[in-house]
Amino acid sequence: MEKLIITAAICGAEVMKEQNPAVPYTVEEIVREAKSAYDAGAAVVHVHVREDDGTPTQSRERFKVCLDAIRKECPDVILIPSTGGAVGMTAEERLQPTELYPEMATLDCGTCNFGDEVFENTMPMMRAFGKRMIENNIKPEYECFEMGHLDTIVRMAAKGEVPGAPMQFNFVLGVPGCTPATVENLVWMVKNIPAGSTWTATGIGRNAFTLAAPAIVMGGHVRVGFEDNLYISKGVLAKSNGELVEKVVRLAKELGREIATPEEARRILGLKK
Repeated sequence: MEKLIITAAICGAEVMKEQNPAVPYTVEEIVREAKSAYDAGAAVVHVHVREDDGTPTQSRERFKVCLDAIRKECPDVILIPSTGGAVGMTAEERLQPTELYPEMATLDCGTCNFGDEVFENTMPMMRAFGKRMIENNIKPEYECFEMGHLDTIVRMAAKGEVPGAPMQFNFVLGVPGCTPATVENLVWMVKNIPAGSTWTATGIGRNAFTLAAPAIVMGGHVRVGFEDNLYISKGVLAKSNGELVEKVVRLAKELGREIATPEEARRILGLKK
C-alpha cells in the first residue's frame, strides 16, 4: 500500500473566527496554519485566501502573496489553490489563481446544494476550468460532492474537456444537501474511478475522522482542516490545523500506514517539482 498523503484545508471560505478563534484570515495567520499542518505531517496544503477581515477573495495578488509566503516556510509542500472560491463568485473570479501556474488546483465537478445555498458549477464553467488547466499544465484535484459528479467528470476527461489520466479525486462527503459521509458511499465512489487514479476522502464536520479511518485502511488519502471541521473531538475546538493533522497521523500509525513526505506525495500523484 502506498504511503498516506495528508492534505490540510487550512481555512476555506466560510468558517469564521467567531466559530473558532484559530481560523486564519491574514497572510501571517495563513502561513502559521499552513506550517502547523506541514510540521505535523501534511504533504499538501489546500489554500483559500481571505482579506484581513475574513472576507473570502480569489484575488490573484492575494493568492500570490500567500502562496509565496507559505513556500518560504515550507519550501517543498504541495500547494493546491482553490478555484471554488465562495458561493456566488463568477467563473472569471474563481480562475484567478490558475494565472499563477500552480502545479495543482481544485476543479469542482458539478452544481450542488451547500446547505441553504447553491454552489454553481455548470458544464460550460467546468469546460472553461478544464481548458485553463490543460493550457497552464495544472493537474486538477477533482472535487466530487455527489455521486453523479464522478460520472460527469470521468466522461469529460474521456472527451478531452478536462485533464485526464492519471486523475486525482477528492470525495467531499457530508456537506448538508450532498452525498452523506458513509463508508458505503465512499466504497461506491472508489470502485468507479478510472484505473490508475488516486483519491482522497474528506469528511465534513463530525464525519472528519470517521471517514478518515476507512480511507486509510482502503489505501486512499485523507484531507482534514478548518475548512471542513473545527473540532478535534466532540465539543472541543481544535487549536490549530496541525492538531487535526496530528490526529490523522495517530490513526494512520495505529492502522499500520506510513505518512508520505511531499516528495513521496509528488511521485504518488504523478507530479514533477
